[in-house]
Amino acid sequence: MHEEKLLMDVIINPHTVPHYVSYAFLASLILIGTALMVRKSLQLVPTGVQNFMESIAEGILNLCEENIGHHWAKYFFPFVGTIALYVAVCNFMGLVPGFFSPTSNINNNVALAIPVFLATHVYGIKEHGIGYLKHFLGPIRSLAALPLMILIFIIELIGHLVRPVTLSVRLFGNMVAKHIILLVLAGLSPWLVPTLILALGTLVSVIQAFVFTLLTTLYLAGAVEEAH
Repeated sequence: MHEEKLLMDVIINPHTVPHYVSYAFLASLILIGTALMVRKSLQLVPTGVQNFMESIAEGILNLCEENIGHHWAKYFFPFVGTIALYVAVCNFMGLVPGFFSPTSNINNNVALAIPVFLATHVYGIKEHGIGYLKHFLGPIRSLAALPLMILIFIIELIGHLVRPVTLSVRLFGNMVAKHIILLVLAGLSPWLVPTLILALGTLVSVIQAFVFTLLTTLYLAGAVEEAH
């Protein structure tokens, strides 16, 4: 729990609703409001916010097509796009005075990583059926290689189970580290390099949102592709 006074503390008691919950809902409202605003003012030739959002959406769609393939991209694009935009907005909120970044709390990140983990295996089973287990057995499949297959299966199983942990902890650690570094730099030189400090925070926020989205697409791609 952060001790500093934040903007949402005026509306919601932080002892009743934690900061990461209230600001997570605020991030969702920002995304919903932006989507409604863009939808209301759709134009054939995009301008302003519509042009900006279409550029982001096209970038996310291209990322899905490059990593998952054209066939599956249209199915996963809404899911991946929602995660990408939500993580980015949550990251940027930590740069605004009086706001709190929900992604600097491990609970919020776990809530993002678990749906990715479940979607990976649900669609893997949906695409391959019982053959999805071949993804866990390695490239050599014969009776003579049974001990090796069992060993690879255990390793792959552990690797898949820790994916939600690595996704959530990586984002959590980087966002907390960014917050601490920005506070230290701001304390050392509050008037000299405020622009550089914000630029550093913006860069970290963008990179971490991209990494989380990229790993999501790679996990989904590995689940729906044919085992080799």
